[in-house]
Amino acid sequence: MSLFEHAIFAVVIQIIIRLLTGNWWAGAALASAYFIGREVAQAEYRWIEQFGEGLRANMPWHAVFDRRVWQNSDQLADWLGPVIATTGIALAASHRKRPQSPATPPRP
Repeated sequence: MSLFEHAIFAVVIQIIIRLLTGNWWAGAALASAYFIGREVAQAEYRWIEQFGEGLRANMPWHAVFDRRVWQNSDQLADWLGPVIATTGIALAASHRKRPQSPATPPRP
């Protein structure tokens, strides 16, 4: 999937969660977590293949943070795009003007 497709899919997830829960932020969190988790798993597989002799047992807990497995900007964009898209929508929705109740007249 391309960056654009990742962002669209994340927004679709966010809208579905919004419809089910009424909360834009819950949708943003779920969609972002999905794409972050997906890219972390792929980084782990790259580390195992490149440095772990093909064995998961050789991978330290911090392998996903090894800059050597994040050499391509697409790898960062694949999770950063959905995070930015869904966070932007949640921010816009939470700052949207809501109808205000009529003001009470001031007391004399």
